[in-house]
Amino acid sequence: MRRKLPLLTLVLLAVTVLLPLAPAGAATAGAATARNPAPPGGKGITWTPCPENPAVECGKLAVPIDWAAPGGPTIEVALARRKATDPAARIGSLLINPGGPGGSGVDFAIYGGYFSEEITRRFDVVGFDPRGVARSNPVVCSTDLLARAPYPIMRSQADFDGLLAYNRQLREDCRARTGPLYDHVDTLSVVRDMDAIRAALGERRLTYYGVSYGTLIGQLYAETFPHRVRALALDSNMDHNLGTRAFLDTESAAAQDSFDEFAAWCGRDATCVLHGRDLRAFWADLLTRAERGELRFPGEPDIPLTQLDLIGLAFGGFYGPSWAQLAELLVAIDTGTEPPAGILSRPRAQNAEVSQFPAQVFCLDYRLPIRDYREYASHLRRSARIAPDMRYSPLAFSMAAACLGQPAPIPNPQHPLRVRGSAPLLLGNALHDPATGYDWALGTARQLGRQAVLLTYEGWGHGVYDRSECTLGAFDGYLVNLTLPARGTRCPAVPPMQAKAAGKQWPKPTGPLPTVPGWLLSARLAAHAG
Repeated sequence: MRRKLPLLTLVLLAVTVLLPLAPAGAATAGAATARNPAPPGGKGITWTPCPENPAVECGKLAVPIDWAAPGGPTIEVALARRKATDPAARIGSLLINPGGPGGSGVDFAIYGGYFSEEITRRFDVVGFDPRGVARSNPVVCSTDLLARAPYPIMRSQADFDGLLAYNRQLREDCRARTGPLYDHVDTLSVVRDMDAIRAALGERRLTYYGVSYGTLIGQLYAETFPHRVRALALDSNMDHNLGTRAFLDTESAAAQDSFDEFAAWCGRDATCVLHGRDLRAFWADLLTRAERGELRFPGEPDIPLTQLDLIGLAFGGFYGPSWAQLAELLVAIDTGTEPPAGILSRPRAQNAEVSQFPAQVFCLDYRLPIRDYREYASHLRRSARIAPDMRYSPLAFSMAAACLGQPAPIPNPQHPLRVRGSAPLLLGNALHDPATGYDWALGTARQLGRQAVLLTYEGWGHGVYDRSECTLGAFDGYLVNLTLPARGTRCPAVPPMQAKAAGKQWPKPTGPLPTVPGWLLSARLAAHAG
C-alpha cells in the first residue's frame, strides 16, 4: 500500500496515465510477446546485487553527455532491476520513473511495493535515475549558497533584480561543481538515454510507466521514437505546451480546486478537527499572520513560518490527500502547539559542502520568461483571482522563480506534441490533482488525439495507478495485455481514508527539492537542527 507522503517533504512525482486506443489485435500481440519474451541480461550493463537490497540487481549504462556528439565524453546512468517473479510468464522489462524532476527510479525499483502482483510477476521492473539525478551524475550546488536563496514570492523590482543576480550566481556555481552535464540534463536527452536502456535490455519495443514529471519522459519518447513503443502508461500528466501565463494559471487553478475539495470534506465530515468552523476564514487569518511574521513552525519557536511555507504545507497535504492530518497541522500552527506524532517529518541537518539541485532539469524543459517585476506582479494578481484561498500554486511560482534568467534558447522548449505511428498510449489523471491538474491531462490528450486514451479518476490526489480496482485494472490491463479502456472511461472516486492507495509504498524521494514548496522551510529546519 502507498505510504502517505510527509507534508513537509514535497517532491513532484512523475504522474501521467495516457492510454491511446489500441489497434485491432493488440491483445493477441501482447500474448505473443509473453510467449517469446526478450532475452534477459543487457548489453553494456553489468548487474550486481544492490547494496540496499541484494534481492534487486543494480547496474550502469554509459551514455553520451551530449547526444549531438555521441562519440564524446560519457556519463553512467544508474539502473536497478527487480526480476519477474514468474519467468515462464515474463513479458519483458517495464521501465519506470517516479517523476520530480529529481525522483530516483533506482529507489523506486529497490524498495518496491508499488506495483500489483500481476505486474511484478510478468515484468522485470527496471528503474533508472535520469541524468543529473541521484546516482546518475547529479546536479550539485553549494549547500551554503542554496540555503541563502531569496524568498521566491517577490514584492518589488529590487526583489526581482536580486533573484536574477542570485540565479546567475547559482547557475555558475552549479555548472562548475556538476561539470559539462549541467547543460545537458533536459528531458529530451533523458529520452535518448531511455532508448539506449531499452536496447541494452534487449527489448525491441519499450514498455514504460511514468508518473508526474515522468510522464513528460514518456510523451517525448512517443514523439521521438514512435515505432519503438509497446506501451506507455502515463500517470498524472505534464502538459509541455504551456507558456508562462497558461502554466501559472492552470497550476493555481489546480491548487485552489484541491483547497475547495479539502474545505468541502471538512464541512461534511465530523472527523475534521475544524468541522463546524469557518475554514476559509480560519485559513485567511493564518495567511495574514504568516505575512506579518507571527507564525512559527510547530515545535520550533525560533523558526518563522512564511506565507509560502504555510501554503506549501497545505499543498503537500493535497497530494495524498491527507486531509485529516492537514487539519490537525493547521490547528497546531494556529495554537503554537506540537502536532500529533507522524504528521511532520523534520529533516536532518545537511552538513555536506554540496547538495543535489535537480531544478535545472525543469529549467531546460520549460522556458517561462518574465520580463520584470511589473509583469511578475500581474501574474501574481491574476493568480490571486483564480485562487482566492491558496493565492497561487506554490509549486509553479517557485519553479518559475528558480528558472528566472535562464539563458535562451533551451534545448527542450515547450511545443505541441506530435506523435505519429506510435502504439496507443494510456493517460491517467485524478480530477482533483493539486500538482498536475486535470486541465493538463485534457490538453495532452487533445494533442495526442487518437494516439491516446484518457482515463479519469473522479477523486483526489497525485497519482492514480491503484486508487481503486477500476484504475488498477485499467493500468494493469494495458501494460500486460495492451487492452485499453473505452474512450471516456471514468473511475468513481474512493474516499481517501478508504482508498487502496492510501497506504501504498511510494518510491522514496532523494530529499526535499530546492524551489519546491517546503525546500526553504526544510533548509531552515535542517540548519536549526545542526
